[in-house]
Amino acid sequence: MRVIVVGAGLGGLSAAAHLRGRGHDVLVLEKAGVPGGRNGLLELGGYRFDTGPTVFTMPDLLRSAFEALGSEMDDFVTLKPVDPMYRATYHDGSELRVWHGRDRMTQEIREVVGPDAARQFGRFADWLRELYVLERDHFIDANFDSPLDLAWPLKPALDLVRLGGFGKLGTKVASYFDDHRLQKIFGFQSMYAGLAPYEALAIYCVITYMDSIEGVYFPEGGMHAVPVGLAAALEKAGTELRYGVEVDRIVLAEGTSGQVRGVHVTNPDGTTELLETDAVVCNPDLPVAYRTLLPGLKQPFNVRHGHYSPSCALWHVGVTGALPERTAHHNIHFGQEWDGAFEDLLKRGTLMGDPSILVTVHSLDEPSLVPDRGDGVDRHSLYVLEPVPNLDGTIDWTRERDRLHDSLQQRLGAMGYPVSAGDIEVEAFVDPTDWERQGMERGTPFALSHKFLQTGPFRPNNVTRHAPGLVFVGSGTLPGVGVPMVLISGKLAAERVDQLEGTRP
Repeated sequence: MRVIVVGAGLGGLSAAAHLRGRGHDVLVLEKAGVPGGRNGLLELGGYRFDTGPTVFTMPDLLRSAFEALGSEMDDFVTLKPVDPMYRATYHDGSELRVWHGRDRMTQEIREVVGPDAARQFGRFADWLRELYVLERDHFIDANFDSPLDLAWPLKPALDLVRLGGFGKLGTKVASYFDDHRLQKIFGFQSMYAGLAPYEALAIYCVITYMDSIEGVYFPEGGMHAVPVGLAAALEKAGTELRYGVEVDRIVLAEGTSGQVRGVHVTNPDGTTELLETDAVVCNPDLPVAYRTLLPGLKQPFNVRHGHYSPSCALWHVGVTGALPERTAHHNIHFGQEWDGAFEDLLKRGTLMGDPSILVTVHSLDEPSLVPDRGDGVDRHSLYVLEPVPNLDGTIDWTRERDRLHDSLQQRLGAMGYPVSAGDIEVEAFVDPTDWERQGMERGTPFALSHKFLQTGPFRPNNVTRHAPGLVFVGSGTLPGVGVPMVLISGKLAAERVDQLEGTRP
C-alpha cells in the first residue's frame, strides 16, 4: 500500500519504520527542516539543547524499529547508560541516588534510609517486574477496538486486579515504603501520566519500572540524535522523507468523512498539490490534527471534552562555572509539600506553592552539547523544568512568565548552580503559550492525561470508522505518553495499516 506519514516525530518515524519493514511504500512529510517533532533541537551561541524528552528508557523498543528496516541501531544511534539515573534532594538536606542495578540500588537505600527500606525495595521491585510483564503484551503493546478488549482474555485482567493495578499509585507505593523520600522518588512518575500519585492508577507504576528498574540512557549527541538516526535508517532503506512541506488538509472522499484519498500540501517553494495515497498515518498532536487537518470530522468525546495533563515551564540555559558538588545528569529537587503542591497544580490551576523541579545537565555526559572556546572555562547546558498548569489553569502568562523565570533563577542559585547574570551565556524560556504555538493542545507537551476513562480502550483510538484509511500515532492515542509509548504507538499504527489491506474499494 501507498502510505503517507504526516510528521517526522518519534511516533511518525517509528510507524514509517515498521510500515517499510512490512513492505509498504512510505512517504514521510515534515513541515520542519529536520526530523524530531517534540524531540527537537535548539542551537544558541554554540550550545545545543534538546527541547523535548530528556529521559530515555526501554532501548529495545527503538532497536525494534531499526530492525524492522533491516538495520542495526548501533550503526545509527549510540546509547550510553546514565548512572546514577537520578539524584534526588529533599527539604531536610538528605540526598538519594537511583542507580542502575538492583543490588547497587538496594545498597543505596540501605545506606541512606535503612535495612528495612532496602528489604521493602526488593519486594517492590519484584512487584514492578510482575506488573510490567503482565501489562506489556496485554495492555500496552495492543490495539483496542472496544472496552470489552480490556477484559478479554479474562485471566490477564484478573491478574491485574490481583496485583492491585486498579488501586491508586500513591497508596500502592506507600504500602511498600514508609519513608517519604522513597514514596516520592518511586511515585513522581505519575506526573508522566498527567496525574498526582494519589489519583493515578497503580498500573502506571510501569513507568517507574521502565526507568528505575530497566534503566535510563542517553544518546551520544543528545536526545535529538534518536530521530536523526531513525530518519537516516529510513532513507537508507529507501523511504522518502520530505522536509519543509506543510500539510494543509487530509483529504477524505466525502469532504468531512469517508475514505482517505490523500493530503493537500504546500511545498517549500510555495506551490500546492494533492498527494494521493491509500492511507495516512497522522503524527501531529491528535486534538490539533482533528481541528486543523480534518475539519468537520466527528471527534471522539474525550478529544472534545478531555482532561489534559499539566504543562511545564522549561528554561534552557548555557552557563559558565562550577556545578554544585555531586550534581548528576538528572537532578530532582523535591519540595517539602507534596499533596498540597499537586492540589495547586491540578485542582486550583495555579503554580505550585512549594514546587519540585528537574535539572538535567546533559553536558555532563555529552560535552559536544556545549561550545569549546579554548579558554579553559567550564561550560554546561542546563535543562530546568517546573510543572505548571496547562492553559485551562488560572495563570496569565503575560504577567507570570518573567516572575517564574526569575524565581527559577533565584532557587537554582540558592542550590549552588551557576546561574547569576554573569554566569549565563545563552538562555531560552518556554511556557505553555509557547507549547501551544508549537501545536500542542492546551499548551501541554504531555497530551491528554491518563485518567481511567482516557486509558487503554477509553483513550482516543488510533483509527476512526468515520475515515477509513486514517491512522493516528503519538502520545494522544494508544498507548499514551512517553518515549517508550510513542515508539510502541508507531508499531500499533503499522498494524492498523496492515488491517486495511483488502478493505479499500
